[in-house]
Amino acid sequence: MNARTFHDARVLETTDVATDIRRVVLEPPPAARRRADPGTHLDVRVEVPGGRPEVRSYSVVDSTPDGSRLALTVHRSPTSRGGSAYVHGLRPGDSLRCTGPLQNFPLRIGAQRYLLLAGGVGITALAATARTLARLGADVELVYVGRSRDRMPYLTDLQAELGDRVRPVVSSEGTRLDVEDLIARTARDAPGTEAYVCGPLGLLDAVTGAWHRHGLPQTNLRYETFGSSGRHAAGRFRVQVPALDLETVVDPGSTVLEALRRRGADLMYDCLKGECGLCVLPVRTVEGVLDHRDVFLSPQQQESAEALCVCVSRVAAGPEGNDPLLVLDLP
Repeated sequence: MNARTFHDARVLETTDVATDIRRVVLEPPPAARRRADPGTHLDVRVEVPGGRPEVRSYSVVDSTPDGSRLALTVHRSPTSRGGSAYVHGLRPGDSLRCTGPLQNFPLRIGAQRYLLLAGGVGITALAATARTLARLGADVELVYVGRSRDRMPYLTDLQAELGDRVRPVVSSEGTRLDVEDLIARTARDAPGTEAYVCGPLGLLDAVTGAWHRHGLPQTNLRYETFGSSGRHAAGRFRVQVPALDLETVVDPGSTVLEALRRRGADLMYDCLKGECGLCVLPVRTVEGVLDHRDVFLSPQQQESAEALCVCVSRVAAGPEGNDPLLVLDLP
């Protein structure tokens, strides 16, 4: 059971492990130490521009067995809303308010075969899983996709530990991932495979679509998202909630949830990644295009434009010369 209790952890080390990607090693207080299983993450309190506190989730890349040292690895995105910049500013000796290890992406031991698919910094959610399966002697393949090797943290380390079970797919070297072929081979050669995927929304869409087309069991496909990847560039738009007599503006660096909460709206939410569905609100009208960035709503629900995960999804392409308008109801 996830215990979302915050404590102050001490920053022990900070190291750049790839371009714009920093590893941060934390020392939790003794009372908060426990083993971080593969797939766990920490919820971290950060300060975003304006001094506002927000919560972000970062995967535990590795830890000591007793939980006295936990490592996060964070990409500083040029479109960051402030969380990654805050973490990149930490220095040894600083204190970071965070939870203990929380589990939303558990590894199930005992599958016939494992396929791990990481897109970019999505490797942070899968590195511990890959190492655990390698130690257990499981049949595992890690497909690691990136733009260039200097932006692919832990690639060399994982190749040293897993050997040819790591398959790098590097755009700058002219290689590309054929998701349809990968899933077709999986269905043909090892239909009992369990797949664990973490990466941008486009990658997840491709994998889930191919998985369904080839008739593989839905329960054998597990994934985590970045929660911030979308099909349109993030822009400014307006949001109204008539039931609360509330109207506000959502800037490119913010979310609907954050904007409404700043205006005093008391809304339910949890994962902040578009996975749990707790923050879904009904859409009354929209002037513009809904940019669904969640994996909770089905494609049919997204197409209907009747609901929105307000923690990640946005509005784009409004009437020329005006900010797009989103009008929401309460559940």
